[in-house]
Amino acid sequence: MTENTVTLDNSSFDQTIAGGTPILVDFWAEWCGPCRLIAPILDEMATEYDGKLRIGKLNVDENPQISGEYDVMSIPTLILFQDGVEKKRIIGARPKHNLVSELSEYLA
Repeated sequence: MTENTVTLDNSSFDQTIAGGTPILVDFWAEWCGPCRLIAPILDEMATEYDGKLRIGKLNVDENPQISGEYDVMSIPTLILFQDGVEKKRIIGARPKHNLVSELSEYLA
């Protein structure tokens, strides 16, 4: 993980997503193969888009309350928040170019 990637939990979630800088939250679990595939891509994006995008990681097994609040039914689920509001949701692993394309309006 990079310094622009934060680990989220029940106590830090609301405060962390409230900031003005967009944060892409990765809802994941240790046992999830696609989650492990997408993790290095998200680390790359955290470095490349430093100052424009933050990456948050929320383990769904350790934080089921938040996963339930946001109706996360499959993982990985990526939700982009800005100012505490959900702006975009991506379900499933994607290649980096697809993620960048889907998030382009928030990366400019």
